[in-house]
Amino acid sequence: MPYMTNGHRDYSKEKRLYEDKHPERKVARAERNKARRELGLKVGDKRDAGHIKAVSKGGTDAKSNLAPQSRSANRSFARNPDGSMKSELSKKEAAAHKKGGERKGY
Repeated sequence: MPYMTNGHRDYSKEKRLYEDKHPERKVARAERNKARRELGLKVGDKRDAGHIKAVSKGGTDAKSNLAPQSRSANRSFARNPDGSMKSELSKKEAAAHKKGGERKGY
């Protein structure tokens, strides 16, 4: 196991080294946590702060454009190679829409 000290894994050292290699992920995590706090989502809540109108489609990060969404719905949007979204609907929502279901999460 990497980062072992006296038979115990050193998680703090592992986290520091990881964050040094990927500083953009630390910034992204801080932004996600800020949005969750603004919505009043507590630690351990399994929901994400999702955008009502996607930022890539002209939406903002304002509190009025955020709504709690399940993690699976919020992270399942189809993407183009450049990272932009293909649709306003997630894959799950699009499948439900084709079956005649309603959009959930807002």
